Amino acid sequence: MTDGATLEGGTPEIGGTVSLEAVVDKAFDYRGNVTVVKTDGSETVGYLFNRNRDVPVPFVQMFDVNGAGPYTIPYLEIRTIRFTGRDTAAGQSYAAWLRAKEAAKGALHAEKDSGRTPPRDA
Repeated sequence: MTDGATLEGGTPEIGGTVSLEAVVDKAFDYRGNVTVVKTDGSETVGYLFNRNRDVPVPFVQMFDVNGAGPYTIPYLEIRTIRFTGRDTAAGQSYAAWLRAKEAAKGALHAEKDSGRTPPRDA
């Protein structure tokens, strides 16, 4: 669906190699608001927090940007999902965490080698 690190700002084209189920799964994992565009042209903007495709009528659930809801939207009513909100998890991968941890460890070793004592937590 995307080669980048984030889906932020993206609108996947459902069909061909991209299924609605795959887009719903990405929206569920996304840590920002999405816009669900329905087949009737209406849109719901908010946080998609649940989905279930293993029921007779698959659906997503979301809270709108004002916190109202939850709203239940059947898959049959979804045309597409746009990733319109800021991706709060962008750059927060495990690899980024490891790099930050190693950098902090390196800074601590540099302070010890210089003879300074690092500040203590209160």
